[in-house]
Amino acid sequence: MDDAELDRLLMRRVMARHCPDIPMRVAPSLKAARDSLSAHPVGLIFLDNILSDGSGIDFAEELHNHPKYAKIPVVMVSDFPTPFLFAKAKAANVREIWSKAEFRGPDVRRAMARYALH
Repeated sequence: MDDAELDRLLMRRVMARHCPDIPMRVAPSLKAARDSLSAHPVGLIFLDNILSDGSGIDFAEELHNHPKYAKIPVVMVSDFPTPFLFAKAKAANVREIWSKAEFRGPDVRRAMARYALH
C-alpha cells in the first residue's frame, strides 16, 4: 500500500466514524476528480496537494475560475504546507489548509458544518 492509498484509507475511516451520514467520494487523480464533479453534486472538497497527475493547488485555482464549481468550498490537506502553497490557496479562495495529521474527526465535523454546501 503506497502513502497516498494509506492517506485515502485513513480519510475514509475518519469520515465514516465522524460524518457517517455524509456521502464521500474519493478521487485518486485530477481526472477522477473532474469526472466525479461532472457526475455528482459536491458540497465540500478535501483536496490533497500531491496527486498522481498534477497539483491540488492548481486544481483549486481551476475550480475557483470555473463558473459551475467556483462556489464549492475547498480545504487543502498537505504533508508539508509551504508559504507558496498558502499564497496560492488564498488567491484560489481555499477555506483552510491542514497538514494530514490535522485531518481528525472534530476538525472534519467543524469544516463540514461551517463550509459544506447543502
